[in-house]
Amino acid sequence: MLALVTGTGALPSVVAAGQATPPLICALEGHQPDGLEVELWFRLETIGTLLHRLVERGVTAVCFCGAIQRPGFNPMKLDTRTMPLVPSLAKAVKDGEDAALRAILGLFEKRGMVVHGAHALAPDLLPPQGVLTHTQVREGTDAQVLSAEQVSVEQGRADEGQSCVVRDGQVIAREDARGTDAMLRGLLDSPATPMPAANDDPFGAAMDFVGDILDDAADWLSGPVAEARAKPAGGIFFKAPKPQQDHRIDLPTIGPETARAVIDARLDGMVIASGGVMVLERDEVVRLLDDAGLFLWVR
Repeated sequence: MLALVTGTGALPSVVAAGQATPPLICALEGHQPDGLEVELWFRLETIGTLLHRLVERGVTAVCFCGAIQRPGFNPMKLDTRTMPLVPSLAKAVKDGEDAALRAILGLFEKRGMVVHGAHALAPDLLPPQGVLTHTQVREGTDAQVLSAEQVSVEQGRADEGQSCVVRDGQVIAREDARGTDAMLRGLLDSPATPMPAANDDPFGAAMDFVGDILDDAADWLSGPVAEARAKPAGGIFFKAPKPQQDHRIDLPTIGPETARAVIDARLDGMVIASGGVMVLERDEVVRLLDDAGLFLWVR
């Protein structure tokens, strides 16, 4: 039996729809997935009980999918099945987001459940390699991508975000704990937007919000980055998984909202890693970009 451990958004319903047998839907409290009825709700403080109930229900496979904001944690609400798990989870959290995710996977695997990535259960989420839009890649994009790939590797090693924006060979925006949408909104002329409630990587969250803002400000104040950022348009949005990332969880995802944000930021197009980024509503994403004269390159 398959269980989906879900957050918000459309991804859980896409995965569920692709299964021959309806999966058991579990969700973190306060995170209702689009179009699905949740059977088991849980909190971090009761994840031990969730694991016990899944075993009782005969669950043999699990998939994590959907967006989750950083949940609150109240030690007073810890139940007896979760208390023994706290020391190992606390240590993993101190070692970074990737370590925390691996620890969560381990809890399910130790109870005999196989963890599947959303893309493994719904293969159409991974687009084919190549330029998917009628709009073709602009001259000079290869050089922009090389810069983006280098930054992506650096961000991954530092356990940071999975996307960035490059213009004229300069990285003018990096995804941080505030998420992809906040990064793209930061390129607009409008005032800065406060940290959103949710981000697009499951069980990840904003731990260094103020520090991220200060780091950004230092980049924008001087030098070629400031000159590139001052230009009104151009550049690429790049997204890829972190190096050595476990693709069963936290695989990057884009969709129509991402495409609209890229269009609003007046970029030239989007470049995503082949086999490493899921695309929701692919036809709509392609249509939006083509209508705006932007490209989508699965590289």
